Amino acid sequence: MTAGAIRTSSSCARIVLGYDMALLTKQQIDVQLKTLDEWTLDGNAIRKQFTFKGFPEAVAFVNRLVPDAEAADHHPDITINYRRVTLSWSTHDEGGLTAKDIAGAQMADRHAREPA
Repeated sequence: MTAGAIRTSSSCARIVLGYDMALLTKQQIDVQLKTLDEWTLDGNAIRKQFTFKGFPEAVAFVNRLVPDAEAADHHPDITINYRRVTLSWSTHDEGGLTAKDIAGAQMADRHAREPA
């Protein structure tokens, strides 16, 4: 198992695009949140608000997310308020958080650090 990989407790876990689709336990979520910058648990999702210089930079950030989200076939809920973008990740088919959501948050953080 690679660094940062998540081991789930379910022996019936489905694997989709290389991600374990088993729901994460509360303990696993707590551990993973400590590795993420400013992401918070919000019900069955993780959420973060990003702030950019202006509206064009906010939209550019969302556009940088699109190819990776499409490739993973996993998409965040997105709210754009002028220069703020709020992302929320949850695996709706599973009813909560899976490794795909943690990977999505990590991907979003990488794209947020890229120049507009």
